[in-house]
Amino acid sequence: MPSITISSGSVHYSEYGQGEPLVLLHANPGDSLDFEAVIPALSKNYRVLALDWPGYGESTKPERPELATVLFFYDVLREFLAELALPSAFFIGNSIGGNVAARLASESPELVRGLVLVSPGGFTPHNVMSRSFCKIQGSRFSISPHRFASMYLKRRTSTAKAMLQRASTIQATNACITLNRSMWRSFSRPESDLRELALNIKAPALLLFGKHDLAVSANKDGKVAAKSMPSAEFVVLPCGHASFAEAPELFLTEVEPFLQNCSNA
Repeated sequence: MPSITISSGSVHYSEYGQGEPLVLLHANPGDSLDFEAVIPALSKNYRVLALDWPGYGESTKPERPELATVLFFYDVLREFLAELALPSAFFIGNSIGGNVAARLASESPELVRGLVLVSPGGFTPHNVMSRSFCKIQGSRFSISPHRFASMYLKRRTSTAKAMLQRASTIQATNACITLNRSMWRSFSRPESDLRELALNIKAPALLLFGKHDLAVSANKDGKVAAKSMPSAEFVVLPCGHASFAEAPELFLTEVEPFLQNCSNA
């Protein structure tokens, strides 16, 4: 499997197909395998690159995982794109991956051809309860990765079951949990808030939220995202946090025509 070396260490990615580049960005925790149910279809028409964030999958863990933030992952993505010298690309980002992709589209529109944001973080109108939850998840009292994933993955496909298995094993190591907690601590900080930044996004965008997602609410976060990105398409699917894994056929029904329209524009 290919990898590149950037300032944070070695970043692993998988590559499939040929054509315009399509970058897949997973959640926290997670890895590039989360997208395995939809990669075969997507790679028929695109050069698909699915990366592992530092500390997950086969990528090197951050030197100081306890200090990692959303902006750290954003810097990793920028270095990754620069190292591969990718032309303007499509991005599919889930949760924190969606947050990072949206920030890229806002700050560097020349790098983004189109966006598919799957239950993206950064659109939560924080209150005392949400900040308290982020604080707990960022502490030694956090819910385990497996237990939390079992709450937001509502349709147990083979891919979702594999995600749960990884959440209970390789994503449950001390290093991964330290990284996971650090990211949670950053979620309630201003650096994670996309509500103003998203107003600057000019690239075509598709917002996909899960009707039964307990982590990122379609009814609350989804509506805020749609308001911050008024030109984006907004779709709610009957699943949880990861539609590409829980309902891959429905996901592709929405995503493939969207990408094709972007390519033809």
